[in-house]
Amino acid sequence: MPVITCNEDLRRLAMRRAPRAIFDYADRGSYDESTLRANRADLDALKLRQRVMIDVDTRVLRTRLVGEEAAMPVALGPTGLTGIMHANGEILAARAAQAFGVPFTLSTMSICSIEAVRAAVEKPFWFQLYVMRDRGFAASLIERAKAAQCSALMLTADLQIQGQRHRDIKNGLTVPPRLTLANLLDIATKPAWALRMLASPHKNFGNLAGSVPGGKGLTTLSQWIAGQFDPTLSWKDVAWVRGLWPGKLIVKGILDADDARAAVDSGADAVVVSNHGGRQLDGAPSSISALPDIVDAVGQRTEVLFDSGVRSGQDVLKAMALGARGTFIGKAFLYGLGAMGQAGVHTALELIHKELDVSMALTGTRNVADIDGRVLWKPGVRS
Repeated sequence: MPVITCNEDLRRLAMRRAPRAIFDYADRGSYDESTLRANRADLDALKLRQRVMIDVDTRVLRTRLVGEEAAMPVALGPTGLTGIMHANGEILAARAAQAFGVPFTLSTMSICSIEAVRAAVEKPFWFQLYVMRDRGFAASLIERAKAAQCSALMLTADLQIQGQRHRDIKNGLTVPPRLTLANLLDIATKPAWALRMLASPHKNFGNLAGSVPGGKGLTTLSQWIAGQFDPTLSWKDVAWVRGLWPGKLIVKGILDADDARAAVDSGADAVVVSNHGGRQLDGAPSSISALPDIVDAVGQRTEVLFDSGVRSGQDVLKAMALGARGTFIGKAFLYGLGAMGQAGVHTALELIHKELDVSMALTGTRNVADIDGRVLWKPGVRS
């Protein structure tokens, strides 16, 4: 086993252990991937302000995210197809999050169903909802989330139409993976992945299978999903969801201050500044560059969370310095999952926790509640 010191180590290990089509689905972005690259470049461009001779012997990373206790200001974001990055992936990730003490968010497009994940963990998780054309089906998902005692509902707002991901088309990505010659040859080099998938009862979209009109086959399911993303989605639909959901409501996919205000007006308890990890509108701004305006617009009215590009504790620190209450990770935990299953997700969280702790100390910060713009280096500016 190689020595794991950072998230990039997990990424490289996952690249070797997961099929190419699945790894690329998690790793890549839409179109020319300019927004995907900007997410990282703009985070890297922010510099931290080193402070010395400050007593930082005792540091506090615990916080609250959307009303829940968390071991650090990080949650696992909703990621589709998690259960084919590693067999039973959603269950393993949820267990790792529970053991570490951070929230886990289950995607509508999960391989393991709401019910399967709930049966595998003790603590309720968050559920991410796509409001599809079939409003009755969307309402049924909300009822299933209620029955599973999900503690928050996250409505994703930025997938009314799916952005094209060139790599997925070239790889022939399907669920389950399509057995083309290229995919067969690739899977043959990943026997451990293949054996785990063969043994798993979860091989299709768990929340959708069985609810598809006209049949349950792969072609029918894929066609139904492709036709269900709804370009007519509006803030009225968010208000409709708010009327059905009695708990905490999070709206994800906000990059514009006006949209942030509209989300709060529609009943959101929290908003997530996100460009879908660079997987939707290519050429959109990085999430970190959009964050300050949104904090200024609604930060006094609601909880502002951050997503897209977070790989390290320093990324968490930078996002919080610009006003985020906490952050989500997607790729970062998927790399851990693909590399080492549940242990890999736990490792990804440990890496972020340790780096956040050390970075806080070296910027003279004792408590995550005290993180603000003073931890960022601004040439020529004195506090």
